[in-house]
Amino acid sequence: MSVDRRGQAEAFDAIGRFYDDAFPHKEGQLAAGRRLAEALPPGSRVLDAGCGTGLPTARQLTEAGLTVLGTDISAGMLELAGKNVPAAEFRQIDIADLRADGPNGIGRFDGIACFFSLLMLPRPEIPEALRRLHGLLRPGTSGSEGGLLALSMVEADLDDATIPFLGRTIRVSGYLGDELRQVVRDAGFDIVDETTYSYAPTSTDVPPEQQIFLHCRRG
Repeated sequence: MSVDRRGQAEAFDAIGRFYDDAFPHKEGQLAAGRRLAEALPPGSRVLDAGCGTGLPTARQLTEAGLTVLGTDISAGMLELAGKNVPAAEFRQIDIADLRADGPNGIGRFDGIACFFSLLMLPRPEIPEALRRLHGLLRPGTSGSEGGLLALSMVEADLDDATIPFLGRTIRVSGYLGDELRQVVRDAGFDIVDETTYSYAPTSTDVPPEQQIFLHCRRG
């Protein structure tokens, strides 16, 4: 890992079995996953970066006929993902360490779903993580889709801030909208479209968070 994120991994190991109950309604994520799946031909290879329990995205993509690799930092989440989505492949890799080539390389993909995973990185690491995702994508060919990234973040001006989360403590980062768009463009992506959702988990009384979904193409 680029930095020691064992605390992050251990927190998600512990909350894995509660996570989907706490976040049951994922309309934005489902819509973005559906859009990605519909844009790619059956059999296309897709990465679910920060796949968590595999729900809903890895399952949604495999059911659409795509070949899915899910990666996550949490062994506990990956154990659940393997049970939830046996048709997909899962590997324990920090999102900051993803690479196409070399001994630990995972190859290249036609599409990537990266939903709320970059939140777990300190801000200085997010641009490099985006560049790594860019390097994992095959460019689209003439007349066909490819090189697609479905990305989501929570809109917040935070850098490695410590917050309570489902009985554990995690560290999160975020951007306000304009800065997020610039960071994504600087990593080499063209932003094709954007949607926003107001979302509150069922288990807390916190105000709704603003979720930004960016539909991007490798530039």
